[in-house]
Amino acid sequence: MDTIPMSDTSHRTATVGSVLTRPPAEPDVAERTPLPDPAERDIVFELAGVEVRYSGVTAIEDVNLKVAAREITAFIGPSGCGKTTVLRTLNRLHDITAGAQVRGTITYHGEDLYGPRVDVAEVRRRIGMVFQKPNPFPKSIHDNVAYGPRINGRKRGEIGDLVEEALRKAALFDEVKDKLKQSALGLSGGQQQRLCIARALAVEPDVILMDEPCSALDPIATARIEDLMQELKANYTLVIVTHNMQQAARASDRTAFFTAEIDDAGRRVGRLIEFDDTEQLFTQPSDSRTEGYITGRFG
Repeated sequence: MDTIPMSDTSHRTATVGSVLTRPPAEPDVAERTPLPDPAERDIVFELAGVEVRYSGVTAIEDVNLKVAAREITAFIGPSGCGKTTVLRTLNRLHDITAGAQVRGTITYHGEDLYGPRVDVAEVRRRIGMVFQKPNPFPKSIHDNVAYGPRINGRKRGEIGDLVEEALRKAALFDEVKDKLKQSALGLSGGQQQRLCIARALAVEPDVILMDEPCSALDPIATARIEDLMQELKANYTLVIVTHNMQQAARASDRTAFFTAEIDDAGRRVGRLIEFDDTEQLFTQPSDSRTEGYITGRFG
């Protein structure tokens, strides 16, 4: 992939890894509390003028937003508007997409995410991804969760505790504790998705990205995942893509609405239309296009 360096980082010596050598944050209280003033938020990601192209064709452009720590940020919008495209920029998954180009500036805890000194493997350890369809490895439940710690050099004696801790954080341990050596492919869809979340948690990330994590699940499994997200945000930053507006309204703290518009050349181009506190965006949107989408007039 031809990834364009997005700003001059020659004066910087830190990497993403060194930025995150801070102690873990104290967990928030379980109840939802008023969101802090934007000026007081601990910013994890800042996107400025972000554009993504595939083989020279712009898929989305002019994305400007900030993602705060220990909040759930939702990306909503009609199909083809670039939600997942933007999500994938946050842990450099476009690096493995042939012909993809990322332009603009994306910082992670103030560090240029696409700077030449940044270790991409460290980026993906710190910024985990859970995909739309559960994708457990054809291994045992235990080995699925243990895979990340093993390849990251954790000692054998630590692995068992890490696996149990990750499964507990994913609210799955009590359901699988007696069958950890059984194949993960035998789990239900909802359990497989929570296993994938546990697998991401096992490498001790800072951020969890979720690309429509409930789209393939039934309502009961969806509710379990949404409850889990609320628990996880006490210690992690979550960014989710969802087609389910009710889910965004229920689960997220802030919501970004994207849509696709036709440019002068007749091509569909994704754009960020509005980004605000979720309650504000759903009850008093500032843009008529947002109101049209959330009221069902299009999309």
